[in-house]
Formats: sequence, structure tokens, C-alpha cells
Amino acid sequence: MSTSYRLSAATGLHKGDRPYQQDQVILLAHPRVKGCVLAVVADGMGGRSGGRAASDQVVLTAKQVFERFSPETDSAEAMLDSILREAHLLIRLVAISAEQEPHSTIAAFVIMPNGTCAWIHAGDSRIYHFREGKLLFQTSDHSYVQTLVDKGELTLEEARYHPQSNILLSCLGTSEDPPLIHHRIPVLKQGDVLMACSDGIWHYFAPEELSSITRLLSPREASQFLIERAGMRATGTGDNMSLAIVKIEPIPTDKPEKASASKRRSKAPSAASGDVPAVP
Repeated sequence: MSTSYRLSAATGLHKGDRPYQQDQVILLAHPRVKGCVLAVVADGMGGRSGGRAASDQVVLTAKQVFERFSPETDSAEAMLDSILREAHLLIRLVAISAEQEPHSTIAAFVIMPNGTCAWIHAGDSRIYHFREGKLLFQTSDHSYVQTLVDKGELTLEEARYHPQSNILLSCLGTSEDPPLIHHRIPVLKQGDVLMACSDGIWHYFAPEELSSITRLLSPREASQFLIERAGMRATGTGDNMSLAIVKIEPIPTDKPEKASASKRRSKAPSAASGDVPAVP
């Protein structure tokens, strides 16, 4: 990007109406390079212990791979491939040793110091890219109902409420390796918003709603609003909810106001938030 910017970010996690939490979400700033940020959402499946073990493994693997990653020399896509492949293998090993059937989705994106962004996903956790309140691109679910949508047999709205909407064709931990499907954003712009989320969130919102909410609200406020509103719309049947939101913003010139805003953000009980160091 030609101008300076900052990354304003937040995560949200809630068990919804389920008795236990199987989702996991992380948002990491690179330990050595400013302006490099990784976001990962993992929706675990396979019973209380199995699903959580799977999503925990995705997060642990992502942390380890990102720690080894060198943004100046390494490929972002290759790093994301490593997260997916290593997590998939380790989840399969857990299944063999524990006699469980743990599985997990993954939706991961990395923002690079030069303003590019790459992402990868498997399953039905999604990544959205919004610009100026409009959806530019989103991932395509690896699910049975998505194949029906692709064939023209279902509309997107019908797919959201289809009785077999929970059937996945690919995810981590299955007998077959998940596909390595990438998307790259050549240049992020001020006002862009990236959001990764599990189906416990996106199931209850049209893309137009998500774009409007993330444009008008800060990442922390949007995370809280989406979790609360998804819970209301679920009417007692809601799934686990997880999301990570990153907004590309200009650097504030009024430092006292920035500090005051940071203090207000830190009081949020249901979402973690923060600013990533500014990038020239």
C-alpha cells in the first residue's frame, strides 16, 4: 500500500447453545516482523473431547508454523499449506491413538508486511473480504449443499436452511487429504475488512449484513454484535461461534484519543481486541 496504515483487530468466541465449546480462534502478530498477522478459525467436530482436541491441534500447529515463518523470504501460501497439512496429519494420528473421530475445519488468512493477503480453508468455516461495505470475495464451502448451489439446484438462502447443511465433503482429520485451495489479495486498501468465522456465525447473516456491520462498527464491537445477534436468531439451537476480524485503517493523528479508545476496548468481556503495530 502506498500510505501508512494500521490493523485493528478482534476475535470472538462463544459456545452458543451447546453444552461445550469445540471452536477455537487465534489472531497472532508475527514475533519478529511488524505488519505480518495470522488469523485462524477452527470448528472442531467429533464429540466433546474429539472435536476440541482437533481444533486445539489446528491452533497449536498454526502457532508453531507461524513462529518458523520468515515473511521476508518464505511464501505465504506455502506457510498456510504447512499449517493445513501438519494439522491434518496430527489430527489423524490422534484419531488412531485415542480411537476417536476428531475432525476440524480451518479458515486461515495471513496479512503480509507489503499489504498482500493470502488465505486457505477446508470445511465450512468461511473467510470474507469486504471493501467499502461490499463483498469482494468469500470462500466456497466444502459441503454437500454447496455442490447443490454450484449445480443450480439450490439458492444460497435455501442452502442455509437445508436439513443436510452440516454434511462436509472435506475437512481436517478425514481419511482423504483436504484440497489446498488458495486465494490471494494483491493489495489491501484502507477500509478493507477481513473476517474468518465458523458456521455458528455466518449461518445467521447474509453477506450484505456482514459487510455493513463490519464497516460501521469497530472489530471489537462487530464481534460482540455478531455473537449476540447470532445467539438471538438461533432461538435456543445455536452452534459454537468463533470469528476473527481485521480492519485496515489509517493511522490516527490524535494520540491521546487513540490511547483512550484502547482503554475502552480492553474492557470488552466477550471479544479480544487490539491494534497491530502500524506498517509503513
